[in-house]
Amino acid sequence: MVMIPPDIIPFSGRFEGQAHYFACRVYFEDTDFSGIVYHANYLRYLERARSDMLRCLGVEQRATHDSGGGVYAVADMRLRFVRPAKMDDDLVVMSQITRLRAAACIIHQRVIRRGQSVIDSFETLLEAEVTAAFINPEGRPIRQPRAWMDAFNAILDPDQKDRSPL
Repeated sequence: MVMIPPDIIPFSGRFEGQAHYFACRVYFEDTDFSGIVYHANYLRYLERARSDMLRCLGVEQRATHDSGGGVYAVADMRLRFVRPAKMDDDLVVMSQITRLRAAACIIHQRVIRRGQSVIDSFETLLEAEVTAAFINPEGRPIRQPRAWMDAFNAILDPDQKDRSPL
């Protein structure tokens, strides 16, 4: 029988203030023939960070989906590539909900590489603005669950609140 130590669990990141931080590493499989991260793989980093941000907030996407209550779908995404990431780079994806609507949330995400010195503490590699719409099984926008809205409002800058429908 194999025993797995109880502290071996996936890393879900954590909140510092209103931002969620998710650490990841660039592996060989993430890179293209030039040795830099293939552009589409940044989407994987962003998705993992958003999913774990929601998990840290207590948003149970799977249970809601399984009960037919709805699911998030990316409705819009804007990316700005700044610098390339390379194999073995330690990255941090910072995610912050910037606007909240009845059936969607807008999330600003930044992929950051840790710097080599205290002076150069980090550098931005990519910035993203993601609109995640909450949709029913037929694909139509619906209101997000009240408990989720409450969780989002708790980490949202009060000046950014926008509860207008999509």
